[in-house]
Amino acid sequence: MADEAPPRNVFQRATETALYLRQNVPQELRHPQVAIVCGSGLGGLAETIHPEPVFETAYANIPNFPQSTVQGHAGKLIFGLIGPAKLPVVLLVGRAHFYEGHSMELVTFATRVCKVLGVHTMIVTNAAGGLNPDYNVGDIVLLNDHLNLAGLVGFHPLRGPNIDDFGVRFPPLSDAYDLELRKRVHKAWKNLGLDQGKRRIHEGTYVFAAGPSYETRAECRLLRGFGADVVGMSTVPEIVVARHSGIRVLAFSLVTNKAVFEPGPRGDDPEIQNMTSAELDAHLSKGKANHEEVLEAGREAAKDMQVSDTRGVPN
Repeated sequence: MADEAPPRNVFQRATETALYLRQNVPQELRHPQVAIVCGSGLGGLAETIHPEPVFETAYANIPNFPQSTVQGHAGKLIFGLIGPAKLPVVLLVGRAHFYEGHSMELVTFATRVCKVLGVHTMIVTNAAGGLNPDYNVGDIVLLNDHLNLAGLVGFHPLRGPNIDDFGVRFPPLSDAYDLELRKRVHKAWKNLGLDQGKRRIHEGTYVFAAGPSYETRAECRLLRGFGADVVGMSTVPEIVVARHSGIRVLAFSLVTNKAVFEPGPRGDDPEIQNMTSAELDAHLSKGKANHEEVLEAGREAAKDMQVSDTRGVPN
């Protein structure tokens, strides 16, 4: 009886997927230099590319690719050209999340494929809850650090045998968020006059929570105490794998709701004793996160992010 063939590793599968894409994508788009990951409600970033040439395909059509099941994530890959220099880019409109039941390997597979395709820079976007009290809904946070809570307790995207074809066993992450690219974004923001509008841009720390439930009041206080400015359920695994693969990273969070820090009302609070059930529900629901509001905030912010992103992309 013949021995079973060993399972293909991530590099082999990523190479297979990249080959499939190159065989189907027009010649001038086959070697993207920049990848843009469009988070919840931010699919409008696809409008940053030139109308032609464009190649678009659903994740479902791509070998080995994970499928996104979340509202606001279209689940498609778009190849095109961006900016005056017509830089070849690939847009990932939607992502796979750990909370959907995917493994960390699958959550970060698209990032590995981008590396094999020749991508040298990734722009990663997400919708996040604001923990920093100075942030308002609609503000944009340029990430300069992160807290990988899931990774710290063992759910790390680099867990297991190291894939030497991509990077070293112990990659440093103190320089994960490219300083030159952040500098370009701040300059573009001012040059375009966006600093005169209501939407502000900050720099801050993102904390990755596995999800899918939104954080409790006590959890929000804990995360803020850890030094986090925004909290979300994505992005960090992609960034860790991108840096492991030698890809430069620029990351944005859109603040779609403000965290509620105050402890909830006690059942013996005199203020609530004469309230009806509906009044109690309304009292407790103040500030509660809502996915529809997240998507709407994302659609509005995408308009400003489209402009700043294209100016921050390296030629």
